[in-house]
Amino acid sequence: MTKQEIIHLALENLQKQTHIQGWWEPAAQKELDGQVTLHLDNRNIRYYVEIKNELRNYHLQKIEALNREYPPLMVVAGRLFPKIKKELRNQNIAYLEANGNVFLKNSGNLLWIDANQPIHTEAKTGSRAFTKTGLKVVFQFLLDETWINRTYRDIAEQTGTGIGNITNIINGLKQDGFLLPVAKNEYRINNKKALLDKWVAAYDLRLKPALKIGTFRFLKEEDFNNWTTVPLIKDKTWWGAEPAADLLTNYLRPAELTLYTTETRNELIKNYRLVPDEKGNVKAYEKFWKQEELDNHNYTAFDSAVPPLLVYTDLMNTNDRRCTNTAQKIYDEFLQNKL
Repeated sequence: MTKQEIIHLALENLQKQTHIQGWWEPAAQKELDGQVTLHLDNRNIRYYVEIKNELRNYHLQKIEALNREYPPLMVVAGRLFPKIKKELRNQNIAYLEANGNVFLKNSGNLLWIDANQPIHTEAKTGSRAFTKTGLKVVFQFLLDETWINRTYRDIAEQTGTGIGNITNIINGLKQDGFLLPVAKNEYRINNKKALLDKWVAAYDLRLKPALKIGTFRFLKEEDFNNWTTVPLIKDKTWWGAEPAADLLTNYLRPAELTLYTTETRNELIKNYRLVPDEKGNVKAYEKFWKQEELDNHNYTAFDSAVPPLLVYTDLMNTNDRRCTNTAQKIYDEFLQNKL
């Protein structure tokens, strides 16, 4: 759906549900999508508007910044996930979904509807860049842009991908506007931050679930509290997400431990005294990249952590403000100069 389609459908469904009329005006400010006026309780209430198909955790900092600069702000979206809606309500940021679900608290008015079924608005795409296979290749490109101009055979070997898939992935990135030609058979990434944002969302949705080995707890609780002393097997297992963030920043005390590994489930249980437990606080995932490539990125001080790019991604995909704040620190220190 286009932004115009989302806003008009949302206002139409809001009127059907509540008899509240709304009017939409495109924005004069380039930072915003427009303004909406709602006729509520015999008066008009105007909101600045940001429109999204779906809102993800990594969008929240921008939304909060817009709300500070252009109050009051309303997020209008094709669909909002429950945790995102809860966070918007906590920040008293109004929202309206395409299905008519709404939250606003303004000058004594409170309107909160959350009973309508979601309308799926995500457009289908033929791009192969953000499939499970494509995401592994894009991750390599984000780690080191020079890989874009390596031979397809080299890329396939580095990422464990078939050569035919590389062709489709490169073409997908071109179609999506993320690769620009700079010379014959030579490209550079266009708009790296947008590519990173899209990778962050797609990784959590498509690739990460396929990598999960299991959820565990330590046999001895003190092992969780003393996680830095757990003897990870070198070149086989690394800390990710919260513990990796603590290693990189010394800022975040982990509430949950994440491992990325080439060890089997049984090896993890044996080597680290883990007990399978779906309510446990240790999660393990298969490693999907070649760790030795990190030697060129001066991360040797953090040999037991996954790449900062992956740490940032996992933290941004949480609904925990501690984690997203730490993710921003990691972005500022390790990523922004490369993006």
